[in-house]
Amino acid sequence: MKPTTFLPLLLLGTALATPAAAQTARTVIHAGHLIAEPGKPAKGASTITVEGGKIVSIADGHQPADPGATVIDLKDKYVLPGLIDSHVHLTSDAGGIAGQLEEVTLSPAAQAFNAEVNGMKTLRAGFTTVRNLGDGDGATLALRDAILAGKVQGPRIVDAGASISGSAGHMDGSLGYRDELRPFFAGAGNTCNGADDCRRAVRLQIGRGADVIKFASTGGVNSRIGAGLGKQMFDDEAQAIVDTAHLFGKKVAVHAHGADGIRLALAAGADSIEHGTILDEATIAAWAKTRTYYVPTLSTVNGYKERIAANAAAYEPDVLAKIQWRIGITGRSLEALVPRGVRIAFGTDAGVSKHGRNADEFELLVAHGMTPVEALKAATVNAADLLGLSDQIGTITSGKSADIIAVASNPIADVTVLKKVDFVMARGEVVD
Repeated sequence: MKPTTFLPLLLLGTALATPAAAQTARTVIHAGHLIAEPGKPAKGASTITVEGGKIVSIADGHQPADPGATVIDLKDKYVLPGLIDSHVHLTSDAGGIAGQLEEVTLSPAAQAFNAEVNGMKTLRAGFTTVRNLGDGDGATLALRDAILAGKVQGPRIVDAGASISGSAGHMDGSLGYRDELRPFFAGAGNTCNGADDCRRAVRLQIGRGADVIKFASTGGVNSRIGAGLGKQMFDDEAQAIVDTAHLFGKKVAVHAHGADGIRLALAAGADSIEHGTILDEATIAAWAKTRTYYVPTLSTVNGYKERIAANAAAYEPDVLAKIQWRIGITGRSLEALVPRGVRIAFGTDAGVSKHGRNADEFELLVAHGMTPVEALKAATVNAADLLGLSDQIGTITSGKSADIIAVASNPIADVTVLKKVDFVMARGEVVD
């Protein structure tokens, strides 16, 4: 990759870069109601003081501000921690054939611009942190660093680099292309065969700067191959991936639909399982004995339905058949796992669904077995724990990052109010 590949990204949004003065100025937020830690009772009128991008203090009532402080009036709002989406793909929200076309027409620089725009849609929707689980060209790695450096505005990004799978598995980018083109698309180094090669694939992503490792233990709904949704990786390969990631202190997210692939991921020590669509009693029982998170990604069905409604030929026939199956079965795993005490973290698979509409997931979580409190906790306290960031985000607590949002009414009474966020602050900066 040429050194100048991401120059447009570094220049993008310079007007949004955070001035040093904005990071050191004191801001006082007067909240009408404060849900400081979802899962615990809300407080009434409260004052939150922010300085240097951090929460300095929280006090009962509406306290007077020091001279020179900026006062933000949210006295008629419910104030709560910035939301966390544990499963997004920021570079696109095109799907099916249109998504495949983007892969061969958009440059890494163009994908970087897409990622910045989608990141802002996500941030404005109240999601101040995301875990980006798959980007072969490094656009989101670069965006993560640009946001951290204050060059552009966007959500905090925990990034997986390129997702890993066995050859011909769900993350094999060469699937669906003519034979003479496949070597080009298979050249990302993210596919592996055998335990040693899978260790290499993990080390490659860590060397690129990945924060987390993602791999696919099963086939995928959008895979352009008729190999089903069952297990597509050997036990020693999965174990090598998890062990290598953990050796470097990285958590592991596993794409898994089939029960056999879910059990493989659980046995290997995965930190989260994404989708988790097909379950049997043996798999549920095994899962309940672990601390592995479930990230349901129910919102995928919204994206599928909308694309098919707009264009009946949006997906190839073999992919469409899997999509129709996915729509029909969505939510059943969550209904089975919640009563068994499996930990749930919020994640949408945005990119399959539309960026900026991440909060649609809340309604689906509640429809399939979670209480509003549990759903909100999944998008704050639980997701922060999954990402290894509980000391920084997930609650409104002194010393943590000033990631704060506000909505018009009580989200515990009606989670749909989270679809319209009235105020967003990310790392102490108010988002326009």
